[in-house]
Amino acid sequence: MTVSENGERAVALTLTSALVGGINVIRVTGLLDATTRDQFADYLAAEVSEHGPEMALDLSGVTFMDSRALGLIVHHWQLSTNAEVRFALIGVEYAKTKVMWITGLAQRLPLYDTVEDALAAFG
Repeated sequence: MTVSENGERAVALTLTSALVGGINVIRVTGLLDATTRDQFADYLAAEVSEHGPEMALDLSGVTFMDSRALGLIVHHWQLSTNAEVRFALIGVEYAKTKVMWITGLAQRLPLYDTVEDALAAFG
């Protein structure tokens, strides 16, 4: 938990998922850092266990991402690649996910502006 500007407690990370066009779309809202990495890891592991490694991560609600979270995302990208299934990152904003560009991974990871763009690319 974090404290908001008005002094109230706020949830640091919210994760939800839904099947959209046959793809498990996981919406990530909030911080992806050392304080939320375990929550994020556990959630993704449960989703893979239930739906398999094919997924799209909607990061449009991310307020900050550190290298630990990026490492976890790369791990799931590799799982999907090894299983020869689809994987996408949606709504990635440079200002909130600079670590992707600093590491050069933004040029390698499958980035899309919207869920619809990702689904269209999947064919």
